[in-house]
Amino acid sequence: MFNIVRLASGTSSSTREKVGFAAFGSGHQRGDDSRHKQGGREQEDDLHLEQEADVAIVGAGLSGCLAATVLGRAGYRVALIDRYAQYPPEFRVEKIGGDQVEWLRRLDLMDTIAASSTRVDQVINVSRGKVIDLTNTSHYGFLYQDLINVVRAQFPERVKLIVGKATNLHATSSRQQVELADGNTVNARLIIIATGMATGVVHKLGVVRKIVSEKHSITLGFDIAPAAGTTFNFQALTYYGETTSDCVDYLSLFPIGSYMRANLFTFRDSRDPWLRRVRAMPEVTLLDTLPGLRSFLGDFRVTSKVQNWTMDLYRLENYLCDGVVLIGDAFQTSCPAAGTGVSRLLAEVHQLCKVHVPRWLASPGMEAGKIAQFYADPVKQRSDRRAIRLSNYRRSLTMENSWTWDMHRRQAFLRRKIVGWVRNTYSGQLGFHRPAEWRSICR
Repeated sequence: MFNIVRLASGTSSSTREKVGFAAFGSGHQRGDDSRHKQGGREQEDDLHLEQEADVAIVGAGLSGCLAATVLGRAGYRVALIDRYAQYPPEFRVEKIGGDQVEWLRRLDLMDTIAASSTRVDQVINVSRGKVIDLTNTSHYGFLYQDLINVVRAQFPERVKLIVGKATNLHATSSRQQVELADGNTVNARLIIIATGMATGVVHKLGVVRKIVSEKHSITLGFDIAPAAGTTFNFQALTYYGETTSDCVDYLSLFPIGSYMRANLFTFRDSRDPWLRRVRAMPEVTLLDTLPGLRSFLGDFRVTSKVQNWTMDLYRLENYLCDGVVLIGDAFQTSCPAAGTGVSRLLAEVHQLCKVHVPRWLASPGMEAGKIAQFYADPVKQRSDRRAIRLSNYRRSLTMENSWTWDMHRRQAFLRRKIVGWVRNTYSGQLGFHRPAEWRSICR
């Protein structure tokens, strides 16, 4: 179990030792430049009195927790600062697959996450009531807060979760300081900002957030259940929007434990009355919007509150400074429908924590020139560009009415259907059982 530190305002140094800063340990660690000469002999700063670490991370969502785990496993002392000792329920990413699985394997966390998630090995993809193709790769479903708490459970002893609110940052070319709301401070050689979309303390550094696409997309999440005495006849299903006027990119259905979860990705205006209707009458509104869905769901029921998540796309200006690096949504957002947000933050955590931070801490100083190496990382830059490109592509693919986009949509779905037909015909492994009339759709 990782250490949780709670510091009350005005806590003395001796009290701090009792509540857990001593657990950081003393001694010269990798990247530790805290030794100094005193009385003719080398001594070490008393870490639990100084509240020091090699790296301070502000924000303990997915990117912050992953970074803390990777750095802690590498032997660095990490102070992870967050308001919550136990991450609260929050509607964010609820399924991973594809390249995200490979990135998590590189971070040596996939097995742990897989053991706490619900795995499916086949997704049926449907458009306008007809099967397009099958995705025969593994996907994993979970609630976001459960994912975070599973990663937190992997913290090594070198990681200390400090429960508190960061209110100010002081950055220099050598040492950094995080001020907490209770009056305590955390000192480190490097600060990683992983606060997600919250502005928090970032503006204290002069960082400016520029909106690129306000209210770019709205994602809805809810639980569904089949009619009494029946079951859904699929492991997981993706149902694409039927017309540009419905402003729906796709509906993703996948299991989490014993129930079926739905994520609906839309590009509706936040003032659209449709959003109120889908919250008040979700079953009726869904079937009115996606009529072909009834053939696959039957008389389904929505069994939970409909949650929503509005995403602004933004970029940062004036973000390069001494001693501080921003990752995840704190640096750049992407559209959830594109599925690139988690891929991007995993790539960032890998490159930052396995490539750049070890190099930075191996030599004195933490000037902006070092930090710039991460922002210029080719892997990060490719990931950032891909996220923006696909965010705009998914919106255009869903909503554009021009003949060129209409032709593109038709070609894209036709190409997928032909490739899927070839694969199914020659592999002989449809892998799911449907009534005869549904099987005929695939042939």
